[in-house]
Amino acid sequence: MTGQPVVRVLIVDDDDLMRAGLRAVLSSDDTIEVVGEAADGREAVAVAQRLVPDVVLMDVRMPHLDGIAATRAVSAAVPAARVLVLTTFEDDDYVFGALTAGASGFLLKRTRPERLIEAIHTVAAGDALLSPSVTRAVIDRMAPAAPPDPARAERLRALTARERDVLQLVARGRSNGEIAAELFVEESTIKTHVKRILGKLAARDRAQAVVAAYETGLVRPGTETGHPS
Repeated sequence: MTGQPVVRVLIVDDDDLMRAGLRAVLSSDDTIEVVGEAADGREAVAVAQRLVPDVVLMDVRMPHLDGIAATRAVSAAVPAARVLVLTTFEDDDYVFGALTAGASGFLLKRTRPERLIEAIHTVAAGDALLSPSVTRAVIDRMAPAAPPDPARAERLRALTARERDVLQLVARGRSNGEIAAELFVEESTIKTHVKRILGKLAARDRAQAVVAAYETGLVRPGTETGHPS
């Protein structure tokens, strides 16, 4: 054992082989316990309510109830559970919807096993996981459809200039380390900024902050932020 807390995971996918593969990968790691499986979104909500997992690995395209609706229902019914969306395509039209529904992040299904395990622990710890390549491809494409949120726009005005700089870079998929390097500060400073940003935006995690950045127009699809001063 590594001393790392064991994370209880629910696997949701309508593909039997995919579920079996994910279970095999995760069961090989002693820091993760697979507590259950579900084959569609409706079953996922019921099982999540019964088992209260730490993390739900959520497929997007499923019968009866798709991954977006299931994510919204799980987030409402089991607030302690973090949803990590697994998708096949970088330009999956449904991923932005999953973020707005309450998902804490997403990964490609072809992600390496060790990366998947790391991602589960990241999300379980309360951080959001936004793969940079997926973030740029999906949110740049989907953000124009995001409805404006006046409450978020009002909260955005509470951010300092540096906090806005940091949020812009978070929204572009940069990690804390990358942001620290770009702004020439310590990574711990960026972590503090992110914590304050989440508080001011009333965002549960990094993923919700990214959605807010696009919905309020702080970051616009198809553009780069450049180098904040």
